[in-house]
Amino acid sequence: MLHFLDCFFLFFHTVFTLFNMTGWIWKKTRKYHLAAIAATAFSWFVIGIWYGWGFCFCTDWHWKVRAALGRPVASDSYIHFLIIELTGIDLPPRMVDAATIAVFAACCTASVVLNLRDYVKRRTEKSRGEG
Repeated sequence: MLHFLDCFFLFFHTVFTLFNMTGWIWKKTRKYHLAAIAATAFSWFVIGIWYGWGFCFCTDWHWKVRAALGRPVASDSYIHFLIIELTGIDLPPRMVDAATIAVFAACCTASVVLNLRDYVKRRTEKSRGEG
């Protein structure tokens, strides 16, 4: 079961991360992206007040699974771990954290701006009787 969970978390968390990076691109996924990015921000910046900045449930659970398998993760960052896991390259953790925050901020901004634009467009079309 632990091996399954290790693979599950690796797959799910990676897909979730990729969605956080790209979900704002497609109009049909923008509302879901906004929810996902808000959940991520809540975890990192609100729950992180008590558990440490950048706290993520998926990372925490995955690290516990890896520890139970006897393969603990040395990195504090899922993105840093993922880069090492997928490429074998051990980049400086601070650089990875800075890039992660920059990409997150850009994706968050894109999501908010595009969701607001879509909302205003829908409201305008509705008021004109086009929707």
